[in-house]
Amino acid sequence: GSILPFTKQKAKYHKELEAAVDVVERACCLCVEVKKSLFSSEGRILEKNDQTPVTIADFGVQALVSLELGRLFPSIPLVAEEDSAFLRSNNLANSVLDVVFDKAEFSGKPLSEDDVLDTIDRGGKDAFVFGSSPATYWVLDPIDGTKGFLKGSEALYVVGLSLVVEGDVVLGVMGCPNWQEEDSSKPTIEIQEYNDIISRLGVVMVAHVGCGTWKKRLNDISSNTENMAGSWIRCFVDKYSIIKEASFCISDSQLWESLPLSNSFDATTDIQSVSENQILLPVCCGSLCKYLMVASGRASVFILRSRVDRIIKVWDHAVGIICVQEAGGMVTDWEGSKIDLAADQEDRRALFPSGGVLVTNGNVHDHILMLISSSKSIA
Repeated sequence: GSILPFTKQKAKYHKELEAAVDVVERACCLCVEVKKSLFSSEGRILEKNDQTPVTIADFGVQALVSLELGRLFPSIPLVAEEDSAFLRSNNLANSVLDVVFDKAEFSGKPLSEDDVLDTIDRGGKDAFVFGSSPATYWVLDPIDGTKGFLKGSEALYVVGLSLVVEGDVVLGVMGCPNWQEEDSSKPTIEIQEYNDIISRLGVVMVAHVGCGTWKKRLNDISSNTENMAGSWIRCFVDKYSIIKEASFCISDSQLWESLPLSNSFDATTDIQSVSENQILLPVCCGSLCKYLMVASGRASVFILRSRVDRIIKVWDHAVGIICVQEAGGMVTDWEGSKIDLAADQEDRRALFPSGGVLVTNGNVHDHILMLISSSKSIA
């Protein structure tokens, strides 16, 4: 039976999505295991030399995903964050090989260090030149929110994988190993039981064009629990239509004051003391975590300003875009245009959204675009 919550008839890319869910779940397992080996019993990081733990998990995920997708869909290229230069220069290939080895499905000869380096480079920036014609390719963010990965068990990080076909994201999978459900606004028995099951176990979110966004518990794959399609829960964005009631996520590297909405509203991270003209800013790590928050109805808005000194990367957004859209939300640039995934014609790695990226529940989208454009005229 299918591991997905919708049928093959409905979903044109069913086979690709099943493969993506499977490999993202295994990648999350790899992250959890590397992380376990990383923290001492007091929760300290054991080795801090050049963020090695992140490196090994990051590269391990990219190697694993690249291997599996290359085996199943050899003609589809991969656009991903890493290439092997760092591993080669720091002699870390063997450590990565170790963590990939027990998660990959092989037939034939065992993997070598060279295989691992080559398979990572399949997603690297020199692996494939696209040109201007529409293309089909995978986009992978091996670990989005590395600060979260390093922070111990609470902070969120995401493994994000999506498929782009002719300029549109058609499917996406986000695995978040330590996502917790905590919805105090709905204290029903049902939610309570559900919390007990899902809290601390992480979540996998999937979206397919036209089939909605769904999430389920991230299976503890080692325990061989039967994958039941019945355990999927459909995700929807929240319903807030007044900006004052909406909660906002912004990038860790940006201050609220740098955003156009700060002309109209102050912000606070303290949920207990939101005053009249303040809005609430929940704290979370990488970009994809923020898309996950919006797609699951935990936040209403994620707003990101483009910066001269930082290129916006496709892997921080592609999978989030489809998860939010299929949950009923909207993603545009600050002028209201769709994000152009092919703007970077050669490599498909950079995005150039005008002003920045605006991700919302849809209801407040136009109002925020209006505030953005009116703050421009003030400036």
